[in-house]
Amino acid sequence: MKWQRKQRPDTHSVHHLQDVLGVSRPIAELLAQRGINNYDEAKSFFRPSLNELHDPFLLKDMDKATDRILQAVDKKENIMIYGDYDVDGTTSVALLIDYLRNFTDRTMPYIPDRYKEGYGLSYDGLDTAYQKGVSLIICLDCGIKAVDKVAYAKERNIDMIICDHHLPNEKVPNALAVIDPKQKDCPYPYKELCGCGIGFKLISAIDKLKGNTIEIASYLDLVAIAIGADIVPIDGENRILAYHGLKKINDGARAGIQAMMDLSKKKYFTITDVVFILGPRINAAGRMRHGSHAVELLTQKKINTATDISKELEVFNSDRKQADKTITAEAKLQIEENQEEDAATTVVYDENWHKGVIGIVASRLIETYYRPTLVFTKSGDHLAASARSVRGFDIYEAIEACSEHLVQFGGHKYAAGLTLREDQYQGFKKSFEEQVASTIPDECKEPQLIYDLELSLDDVSPKFLRILEQFAPFGPANLKPVFRFDRLKDTGYAKQVGKEGDHLKCHLFQHKDGNRFDAIGFGLGHQSNVLTKHPVDVVASIEENEWNGVIKTQLNLKSLRKSY
Repeated sequence: MKWQRKQRPDTHSVHHLQDVLGVSRPIAELLAQRGINNYDEAKSFFRPSLNELHDPFLLKDMDKATDRILQAVDKKENIMIYGDYDVDGTTSVALLIDYLRNFTDRTMPYIPDRYKEGYGLSYDGLDTAYQKGVSLIICLDCGIKAVDKVAYAKERNIDMIICDHHLPNEKVPNALAVIDPKQKDCPYPYKELCGCGIGFKLISAIDKLKGNTIEIASYLDLVAIAIGADIVPIDGENRILAYHGLKKINDGARAGIQAMMDLSKKKYFTITDVVFILGPRINAAGRMRHGSHAVELLTQKKINTATDISKELEVFNSDRKQADKTITAEAKLQIEENQEEDAATTVVYDENWHKGVIGIVASRLIETYYRPTLVFTKSGDHLAASARSVRGFDIYEAIEACSEHLVQFGGHKYAAGLTLREDQYQGFKKSFEEQVASTIPDECKEPQLIYDLELSLDDVSPKFLRILEQFAPFGPANLKPVFRFDRLKDTGYAKQVGKEGDHLKCHLFQHKDGNRFDAIGFGLGHQSNVLTKHPVDVVASIEENEWNGVIKTQLNLKSLRKSY
């Protein structure tokens, strides 16, 4: 693994920040690396304000959408709230359903079945809406490419409002309103909202028209979960929404979220906890059973009922973990048997693999082989795949270049989904391998460990740690700072921990009278012997570890090597 330092920020900006903020050089460098160059920008970064959110009516078609929704509420029309089965989709549906129930009892949630209907707007969903007498469908976190299905709804006199955040095609559905900041002609200043963020903008606009009658900030716990789970940039508006959403989660979350937190036995949640504790459990509903369980949990008002549903999701998540482990092992065996260890891509298929976990398996395979990866399984009459990419490589573009083999596809630079006929599989696999092999840059073939700057352990003072905490919430565009520390020694405590000794636990210092810190290195257990013989250079983040009620600062080691 190659270690790479981030580009050094402008020296003038660093000195200016040191002067106006009264902070150390390392803190000033971290800020400058994030594009913060003056006092006002630093204030906005450290104290994100809801007053800095953009007017929701800057979104194209927001006026049309709100007018039609208020008309439907006034006329007591049946409204379907349609969203995808993942975290972003289910939180979006829960948010809008919960909000609209303040004004009407004519709403119904709809989450498509991952296995019978697949991703996005489905004909089954539209038929259900028609049979239930629905005259308005609000589609969240999907629909921007559903040209034919929106036309199908129109033939049945159902108005459609699309609220999406994915990239549109050249042809946009002919819906009554299409809200998506990624449309070329949408003037909205911030383009990286998640689906639930778009839903929050919609209720913000409705509430503005209704005279701000509801405390809409109470819905930000849902938005924060979606931001974390959907891996969108945590800058601009997303940083504001995530910051205040986390405060809501920790200061009084809704019953469903509180029930999941109680089961986890953690009292305080960071965005990392949202990603690794809450997100997988909400996702497990759609992966292993049905996404409607997640919506039911997130709209539940009674804590006892929410606890019962949360326990169900806990079981679903355990089943998901086992399926993930089994399928990953089978996929690795397939790669070995096909002698594809040295290919430019990983493309594997088994008709019996669980569709709900193939995306996770794709990510696991990248950890082993580090190359663009697709995992296929049987889905009705077709094969379906989840695609994941490596840093710097646009897998969506690579898939698009092979689209003559596909029935449909969609997604982002680093993650996508696609379907094809079974007889297209080998042709697609060959074409995809050739496309990636001919276009992937050399720098994308080897994992890189990017760190922010070099520190000494003595730089890690209580003041430094207090300020560093305020850089949160962390995520894309504001990753948790990672530091390089050189020539560290172990006090003699180094040992392998975990069921199979996979992890490394040690106690590090730089010089006899300096700071000493506990350190944990997940997956680094095999390097424990290096510490006993040599000084080491490490790349690590700094975190708080709570154990038996005691909180201690520790280094989370990403990589280590012998010092030279």
